[in-house]
Amino acid sequence: MQSVEVPGGDLARRSPLQSGDGHLAHLYDDGRTLYEFFLRGARVSNNGPCLGSRKPKQPYEWMSYREVMERTENLGSAFLHKGHSKTTDPHIGIFSQNRPEWTISELACYTYSLVSVPLYDTLGTEAIAYIIDKASISTIICDVVDKVNLVLDCVKDKTHSVKTIVLMETPSAELVSRGQQAGIHIFSLQEMEVSRRLFLSFVIPSFFHQFFAFYYVQLFCVILQFLIRKLPFSCTFSPSDVHISYLPLAHMFERVVQGVMLVHGARIGFFQGDIRRLPDDLNTLKPTVFPVVPRLLNRMYDKVGAANTSLKRWLLGFAYRRKEAEMMKGIVRRDSIWDRLIFRKVQASLGGCVRLMVTGAAPISPTVLTFLRAAIGCQFYEGYGQTECTAGCTMTMPGDWSAGHVGAPLPCNSVKLVDVPEMNYLAVNGEGEVCVKGTNVFLGYLKDPEKTAETIDEDGWVHTGDIGKWLPNGTLKIVDRKKHIFKLAQGEYIAPEKIENVYIRSDAVAQVFVHGDSLQVVKAAILEDMLRLGKDGGLKSFEQVKAIYIHTELFSIENGLLTPTMKAKRNELRQHFKPQIEELYAEIKM
Repeated sequence: MQSVEVPGGDLARRSPLQSGDGHLAHLYDDGRTLYEFFLRGARVSNNGPCLGSRKPKQPYEWMSYREVMERTENLGSAFLHKGHSKTTDPHIGIFSQNRPEWTISELACYTYSLVSVPLYDTLGTEAIAYIIDKASISTIICDVVDKVNLVLDCVKDKTHSVKTIVLMETPSAELVSRGQQAGIHIFSLQEMEVSRRLFLSFVIPSFFHQFFAFYYVQLFCVILQFLIRKLPFSCTFSPSDVHISYLPLAHMFERVVQGVMLVHGARIGFFQGDIRRLPDDLNTLKPTVFPVVPRLLNRMYDKVGAANTSLKRWLLGFAYRRKEAEMMKGIVRRDSIWDRLIFRKVQASLGGCVRLMVTGAAPISPTVLTFLRAAIGCQFYEGYGQTECTAGCTMTMPGDWSAGHVGAPLPCNSVKLVDVPEMNYLAVNGEGEVCVKGTNVFLGYLKDPEKTAETIDEDGWVHTGDIGKWLPNGTLKIVDRKKHIFKLAQGEYIAPEKIENVYIRSDAVAQVFVHGDSLQVVKAAILEDMLRLGKDGGLKSFEQVKAIYIHTELFSIENGLLTPTMKAKRNELRQHFKPQIEELYAEIKM
């Protein structure tokens, strides 16, 4: 029984690891905020390597904890000199891919009780402009010139709050001039850090209850403490651990993992910025901690399972069943004969040292998760949650390697299911909307009390909109969605009613219903959309494709399907997909 019922708690359940009646608030007395996390990490690592990056075909270069601390204090002091403080103008925008400067910028905020506000370009100019206005951001840190120009486009021809843009590289005179025309000063990150010599500010660490991060006022540390508390059975952390940072830092999942690494004095190595080079980064860095999302796992599963002969497929299946049988007995290893003969390559593709993997952000197929747990042979957990509860509210337990559920409540929160009568889900039957309450739950949406009241009820429970079901062993299974929104495998949200309102304008359509499943790819729907785009683009009927094959692995230079200039190798592609092409022609003729 992995969760226990809270007495008098409306059928709410909590973790059996939770001490007493209160939710877990912290584990280390010297680590109650992320600023203290970093100080603790610097101490336990004995000023060891902290943040690392690399150039193509080069080894990783590392900054020590002391070097990172000096840079964060320099940058944070510059923020204060620009007029920022925890009471007036506390928000600092960060618009960048994962790289050491991202973490340094956020640590600078933590050091002086400022608030980091992550931005990312897939939001689009309208959303970015909304965020800048909503949070009244006056300083934005960008990694490349294109993002500076995007910010300038967002604030063009309107009143705005932006006063300073900090570029991680040296800005050109033309860029500085364009900024001046918009009333914005553009500096290099180096200029900001060097300016600290002119003025020195004392560190102003955040109080625990003052801690918050973008979109939502967050209580961030508790989820990190949970991970520390929950994994000691077989996965304690130490300064020897290495984490590869490639999942977007604009999302809470990656920031939680980085916090766990920093509090233990471990190393964080950043990928080169190109997901196609991730295998090379893994091989060079050899991480021990590897957070993943279902989209990446699906690609790994397809690649590992792509045996091209019946004998190889039989051997792969036999080896998997042997490893799975061991795993279900609690044996997790990668030194069996099946690892040496069959799974060695997939383990080596991750660098050969991974001992902990965590997946989240979207649903994962039980088949894929179980297979990869067996093939990789490491501690492999699945979590569930939202940004509103600091990324996670449940996680699978060590020793339970069954799939198809998202584990038990964390020690920092309780979970209850509430009735959704219109969908015939009742809490007395162990089904209902998932609600979360605890020290990891956010305080509210920034400057939006109405939205906050819609999400957090009078008793402090966050209503997630997901429909859950308690399994007999006390774990939670997500079975449906209350709100008319679903999540794709890559973690993006889709609002079907929005799509329906567009399609209903067609004269030939009287009614329309849009449905999506996070675990499926609907080939017919994709083909239909492609044909529509082809028609809108002026393609003749004979120019339109007649059938498609869905392939989950990107064409790349590494797999021989792209040239070094990223052009398709058409002959190689034709030969590579010859069986699928022949099958497609056969379908058309039928």
